[in-house]
Amino acid sequence: MKNLVIVGRPNTGKSTLFNGLTNSRDALVHDRPGVTRDTISGNMPNRPWTVFDTAGLENAKTGIGHDSTDMAIRAIENADAILFVVDGRVGLNPMDIEWAKLVHKKTRAPALLLVNKSESAKRLNEIHDFYKLGFGEPVMISAEHKRGFDDIYEFIDKICAGEECATEQDKKIKIAVLGQPNVGKSTFVNRVLGENRQIVKDEPGITRDTVKIPTHFYGRDIVIMDTAGLRRKSGVTDDVETLSALKSLDAIEKSDIVILIVDATKNIENQALSIAARVTDAGKILCVALNKWDLVDPVERDEKLLKLKHQFANSFHQIIKPMILAISAQTGTGVQNLFKRVYEQWDISDAMTPTSLINRIIEKLVADRQPPMSRLKRPMRLKFARQTGRRPMKISINVGGASDIPESYTRYLRRGIATALKWEHLPIIIEYGKSENPFDKE
Repeated sequence: MKNLVIVGRPNTGKSTLFNGLTNSRDALVHDRPGVTRDTISGNMPNRPWTVFDTAGLENAKTGIGHDSTDMAIRAIENADAILFVVDGRVGLNPMDIEWAKLVHKKTRAPALLLVNKSESAKRLNEIHDFYKLGFGEPVMISAEHKRGFDDIYEFIDKICAGEECATEQDKKIKIAVLGQPNVGKSTFVNRVLGENRQIVKDEPGITRDTVKIPTHFYGRDIVIMDTAGLRRKSGVTDDVETLSALKSLDAIEKSDIVILIVDATKNIENQALSIAARVTDAGKILCVALNKWDLVDPVERDEKLLKLKHQFANSFHQIIKPMILAISAQTGTGVQNLFKRVYEQWDISDAMTPTSLINRIIEKLVADRQPPMSRLKRPMRLKFARQTGRRPMKISINVGGASDIPESYTRYLRRGIATALKWEHLPIIIEYGKSENPFDKE
């Protein structure tokens, strides 16, 4: 895979261009300048390119603007190709010239100058001014309407011509990191990456986009997804934060594993429990990471851990035993063990269990505890079972007679199956059908 980096000053349409090239909505788009803070990445469909959307380049000496710009510069230094975006409606800006000089200084990668918002030639200022940036002939595009993208594709295809560019995406485990604001999500991601890739500040709302970062950690290729903090709806008044929250929830659907970060020094709020329930309802593998565990009084740890496990265990029904692990993202304590455990669950969730084994487990469970009578006072017979899905684990059971199996008995079966197959940490769905076992010739 090659790196295609989108750069330019704030509010030139870089995030809209990113979404268009990756055929996604991963980059947060808003009319307000400076919405993008972290460098986010996504894969270009049908082409061996990873696209990076960078924060608008700013001249800030300190603070978030400085950190965002520093990350953008690092992305430039690692680029195989650059898309330099300017605003055609505004015309050449002194900041465009300044940052063009920086790009020329930091990389020798080929660059394509894109004059965005070029829907109407009447709205453009003098196009020839853009030659001063030193990137050659400007290409007029409209990122919003996907006009001019053929020129971009031609540009990158020429770079790959004659080179060995991978054409297939590696199968990487997608791991989303979720949690409420300021619980240490970005610190955790930086710990995994081994660098200060994500901005970390002692204030909520720093991360806005869902940032997808391919990396290799503890023996596996993964894509780690840092998300915006999720607050209660009553606490959200800003439309940018609303969009960020929606993207965080969307990350659940796009992930394979969710690591829910909670602050172990505080009481667990209902919001965190709600996030956990949403993850398991989506059929994803969940790991609850008790961050800042090193700051918890050792005398209180056992009691606190027991209380937390009880809270989470009562929050959802599709998993038997929540995976709750203590870590310190700041020091790195427990982080490798956490990934060892989630990798183990990922491997377990990849297997299909023989039908004969499933039926032996069900037969034993039924022998130990018979299904209750139906509402019509008819006996219910569990006649044939098989595994019909992975991630989430899905068991289909054919029922003879009435099929109104009560939820209490379904929980009994789920617990028994999970214990027998070591699926305690995995979401399990049990479905019932009235069709008969095709091998049953009664």
